[in-house]
Amino acid sequence: MDIRSILMGLAFALMWSSAFTSARIIVADASPLFSLAMRFLVSGVIGVAIARMMGQSWRLTKKQWYATILFGICQNALYLGLNFYAMQTIEASLASIVASTMPLLVALATWLIFREKLAPMGIVGLVAGIVGVSIIMSSRISQGVDIYGVMLCGIGVLALTFATLAVRGATSGGNFMMIVGLQMLVGSAILLVATALFETVHVNLTMPLVLAFTYTTLFPGILATLIWFMLLDRIGPTRAATFHFLNPVFGVAVAAVLLGESLGPQDVLGVVIVTVGILAVQLSRQSKVKKPPIN
Repeated sequence: MDIRSILMGLAFALMWSSAFTSARIIVADASPLFSLAMRFLVSGVIGVAIARMMGQSWRLTKKQWYATILFGICQNALYLGLNFYAMQTIEASLASIVASTMPLLVALATWLIFREKLAPMGIVGLVAGIVGVSIIMSSRISQGVDIYGVMLCGIGVLALTFATLAVRGATSGGNFMMIVGLQMLVGSAILLVATALFETVHVNLTMPLVLAFTYTTLFPGILATLIWFMLLDRIGPTRAATFHFLNPVFGVAVAAVLLGESLGPQDVLGVVIVTVGILAVQLSRQSKVKKPPIN
């Protein structure tokens, strides 16, 4: 893995993890589904406009359209929609920890469903991840965490896991910015329907809301997603997913700094164990991938 890929991965992990904190700020002053739908609408229009200025085409391959629609539904509408809704009642740090289990779930699914061999280090990593999450959840349950909110985050990460497995190899062929923009518009359309069905819209226009909405629209929304698609094409999904091991660390760190969310000793221990577990799983899978070096 070259230096450029490493820097791209670090930037993606930091921006992606920070989105939970900005989401927590947004839902304090606005309806979660409506605010997320507006975020995707703005991000999608900007993304498509930038793609056209870059000379990218609307004419995607069948596989790219498949990936665009599936990610629009599973990542934007389900994964992020459920997380936004849940963060009305649970902390950003906990939501980021639940979301960070996605690489573990992907590895578990490929092992159990697709019968891909998992090295002993990978199995140890899966066990470590389960233990780490159990430690965190036992601590939070004793503190009276909203179980319903945690369940929504869990359903969301399962949706993202499904999408990740279903679009393997479907992002190749260029037009990355166009794909980013269009999949956000798909998510926005679905969330607007959900808003009409399930939500009473309210917006309390405050400076924290404006700043958080602007940040999450431009950085986790557009830039992080674009970097992720480029990273998938550059080094492949297995190596790219290695950077997800940073998500629990970055997620709780940003929430602690910006929101003042406290972490107990069990939380810290659980985050460390989950991080090590994710890294072990990804390294065990990466060792089986043979990809020519990038010049």
